[in-house]
Amino acid sequence: MMVRIGVVAAVLFSGMVSAQAGASTVELSSQAVPPGATLALSGSGFGKFQSVHTNKVTVSGVPALIQRWDADLIEIKVPSKATTGPVEIVAGKKKMQAGSVTIVRPQIDTLTPAAAERGGVLRITGKNFGMTAGARDPNSMFGVNDVVIGGIVTRPKRWKDDQIEVEVPANAQAGEVIVRLASFDPLPDGSCCRPVEYVKSNAVPLALIPSVRVDPISGPVGTKVVLFGQEFGSARGQTDAVFIGDQRMTVALWKDDVIVVHVPLGAESGPLVLQSGGRRRAVEQFTVQVPKAVTITPPRAPIGTLLRINGEHFGAYSESGATPYNFMDFNTGDNRVEIGGVPAIIYRWNDNRIDVWVPYSAKSGKVVIYRSANRPNEDGSCCAERSAIATEAGEFTVVTPVVESYAPKSAGLDDLVTIKGTGFGAFLKTAEHTELGLSQKAYKRRTDLEINESDAGPTVVTNVSRTEVLFNGAAAVVQSWTDSEIIVRVPHRNLYGIGKRGEFFDNLATGPLVVRRGSWDVLPDGTCCSPKQWLTVEAGSFTIEAKGLPDSGYFNSNRPDANTNQ
Repeated sequence: MMVRIGVVAAVLFSGMVSAQAGASTVELSSQAVPPGATLALSGSGFGKFQSVHTNKVTVSGVPALIQRWDADLIEIKVPSKATTGPVEIVAGKKKMQAGSVTIVRPQIDTLTPAAAERGGVLRITGKNFGMTAGARDPNSMFGVNDVVIGGIVTRPKRWKDDQIEVEVPANAQAGEVIVRLASFDPLPDGSCCRPVEYVKSNAVPLALIPSVRVDPISGPVGTKVVLFGQEFGSARGQTDAVFIGDQRMTVALWKDDVIVVHVPLGAESGPLVLQSGGRRRAVEQFTVQVPKAVTITPPRAPIGTLLRINGEHFGAYSESGATPYNFMDFNTGDNRVEIGGVPAIIYRWNDNRIDVWVPYSAKSGKVVIYRSANRPNEDGSCCAERSAIATEAGEFTVVTPVVESYAPKSAGLDDLVTIKGTGFGAFLKTAEHTELGLSQKAYKRRTDLEINESDAGPTVVTNVSRTEVLFNGAAAVVQSWTDSEIIVRVPHRNLYGIGKRGEFFDNLATGPLVVRRGSWDVLPDGTCCSPKQWLTVEAGSFTIEAKGLPDSGYFNSNRPDANTNQ
């Protein structure tokens, strides 16, 4: 019959030492063990386990906690107070000598690195750490072998007899590193167990350095890279710098808790190295990406069209500034898109997609994406060289709308008119009340906009559409709009009269039928945008007939309650 006390652990039998006790030979699993380790005694004639009073094992006279007792195998925990000396087995009145065991203490030889970051992995090299599975060790019922860093107890990730790997906790302080081996000894009567006791290694000092978070860790040249941390210094010293591989990066901002740098021209993927306060360390691996355009949609269209460029690694649009966040200063540098050599209006710029409005002055030709970057001076300041990396996206053809026919030539209110032709492009459903500066001005208070009040100042938008059909100057409701056909409803305003403050026209029934598209141009300084300009195509003359007018009785009796008794 086999009796187990505690939990059974796997034991590796090596370095066996034998002793003769009567006719029985006892072998020890190890001749040198640290306190708290499991020691196995194998042999024969141990008999059955009766009780903790009858069956005992001592190390140099100190009782050990019995974990397993079979007729041919005994496992014990080396007691914390044990010293080098003989191991003795007691089974009732029978005593057997199991040889001698050397008690060793855990010792730390080196720490790698000598100065670690919180959250980083610390490698402890030494000897006599024992074998353990840490918190999962089946033999560690009441205490777990651990590592103390700056007073904070940590649970190691890997544990071997000569090497331990542990993650430095976020709340650790600079101080000493100590390896602790847990040991739980039997009570005086031999039962389990005394409170856990720890055998400590020598203490080795560890310096902690502030951790650094890098964002982003990939991007094309010109990418703004921000290092968040502590103790960078209130100002950049003469030797302070940031490198990508061996190439110095352009420093745009250096503060005690944040550094802003830009990926320079010619940079290659490699470690991002921070050189600060006389210390140099790699804080992250950075991947330099190459912009690539895959498709442009549509390949041919009139002005004012939203042109989509799909691809990858375009980076961010406004990251040329010195602030930690791209939209704080909205500095776009020389990032731009040109269509046939004419700058387009940027509507959306994502890493894998760019949308631009085809400008009024656009010409057929290549669509090219330009991404600005620079090369720093020898001290890391800007700039020894400025340039823009060009990426071709494809060919674009600017189309001029052509009206081939329209019918009918006259109709009543709300009647449908069909205009056929080519090059009308897509219908733009969005109005432009907020102009294209929305992303820059989103957090600024603005005066409410009014329509058709041209003398009210710069906040006025006199025309908010960019794809429209006009009946003698008045816009019609668009029912459908394709590249070859437009269907609109005859508007009411012309027949009723139209005007503005101080000016009114009471009869605009006959006049030109016009299809037009609007767009802008980028200003010479690269900002957006010039006043809206129109490409106008006249279909011919159209007459609005006096049909579809409301019942005249509505105007003569416009009080429903006048004909009731209520």
